[in-house]
Amino acid sequence: MSAQTMKAVGLYKYLPIDHPESLIDVELEKPAPGGRDLLVKVKAISVNPVDVKVRAPKNKTEDSPKVLGWDVAGVVEQTGPDCTLFKPGDEVYYAGSITRPGGNSEFHLVDERIVGAKPATLDFAQAAALPLTSITAWEGLFDRLGVSQRREDNEGKSILMIGAAGGVGSIAVQLAKYVGLTVIGTASRSESAEWAKALGADYIINHNEEFVPQLKPFNLEQVDYIFCLNSTEKHWKSMADAIAPQGKICSIVETAEPLNITLIKNKSATFVWEFMFTRPMFQTEDMIRQHHLLNELSRLVDQGVIRTTIKEKLAPIDAATLRKAHAMLESGRTIGKVVVEND
Repeated sequence: MSAQTMKAVGLYKYLPIDHPESLIDVELEKPAPGGRDLLVKVKAISVNPVDVKVRAPKNKTEDSPKVLGWDVAGVVEQTGPDCTLFKPGDEVYYAGSITRPGGNSEFHLVDERIVGAKPATLDFAQAAALPLTSITAWEGLFDRLGVSQRREDNEGKSILMIGAAGGVGSIAVQLAKYVGLTVIGTASRSESAEWAKALGADYIINHNEEFVPQLKPFNLEQVDYIFCLNSTEKHWKSMADAIAPQGKICSIVETAEPLNITLIKNKSATFVWEFMFTRPMFQTEDMIRQHHLLNELSRLVDQGVIRTTIKEKLAPIDAATLRKAHAMLESGRTIGKVVVEND
């Protein structure tokens, strides 16, 4: 392999994950950074539901390999001419942009405004577990739901996290506890319930049953906030019943059918979406907020406030390993994050 090329994992066809061509090893031209882009040498990546959704079987083919992967930890190799935030040799972590090639490659281009300094206390694999889920959790809680980051403002306030043991839930539970909210997590298995409790959830209820009757034993008739990380339409009626008057609901899960938002009208409740790729996708004026929040997250990690949610570590970064990681996610039984690192 020449100095001008790099290894990557990509796809031409959208196939079931047990098909050997669902993800394949490819060789691509090594990119060069322009503008505010960083060229990052990838050390570790993690796999998210978005990877599985993008790769899902469909009647479509690509002329050139499509590279997935939106969670990277690595080292800045080179900077574009307009970069001011990082320099070569800096250790970084980020989620990237859904509209650009992903990070399942030896080198990767990313806009520095959505990149953070890697937590000093974590290795690359531990850091790679954090960006996408942390940005989603942070934006969902603080930007979309409007939760205050001052503990004194949240005294007596509660949040219900639907799917508390998943990737986003694992971070959101920790952040919500840090800012002083009472956290009720949902789980349907004992392992996921124990995981959520270990991360700080005060109470656990089952998301396969109605919410309100399960909240009453905790002296909670209704909750101030709901963060839905699992099947929005399945839980919509329960969410509408459980949300407090003038409360706020945020979901990250798209629906297959329209929601009856009239259910929350009499409560003057807010419903809002969170999609962490919005800022980079639309190049919003405030996209640098992702740089700042990742730096703040690094500080919280290094202080021991937030812990990485890595649960499985695989190696090396190649097609066979990534097919295995995708299959693990498709099982629907993963707790925390699956990370793939180079040997």
